[in-house]
Amino acid sequence: MASRLNPYVNFDGTARDAMEFYEGVFGGTLTLNTYGEYAPPDAPGGDKIMHGMLETASGFTLMGADAPPGQSLTPGDSVSISLSGDDTDELRGYWAKLSDGGTVTVPLEKQMWGDEFGMCIDRYGVAWLVNIAVPEG
Repeated sequence: MASRLNPYVNFDGTARDAMEFYEGVFGGTLTLNTYGEYAPPDAPGGDKIMHGMLETASGFTLMGADAPPGQSLTPGDSVSISLSGDDTDELRGYWAKLSDGGTVTVPLEKQMWGDEFGMCIDRYGVAWLVNIAVPEG
């Protein structure tokens, strides 16, 4: 898979409704994963969306999620840019350059879903998410 860049929108508890709305607008295939799929059964916000992705026949990809439990969301700060793919060297290179002089909010490292993932805010205040897919096998 080639690397790709797409918008990632954060919501304050309305990600499911919003992503289903966008699916109705653009068509395509919607995948939704909840926090509950990766957390203990009694964890707060288990039904909220941890990651949603809409992929359309037109080539659009829109990602979205609810803010994690306990994290506030400030209107206007709800969009970030996601870089994803399986070219480890390319994506780690982007990560190094984007995070240089910025703030790392989640270190680029293996996550509970198996991929390498990190979040940073670059020196210009733009939020970036980098996900490096780990080959299945």
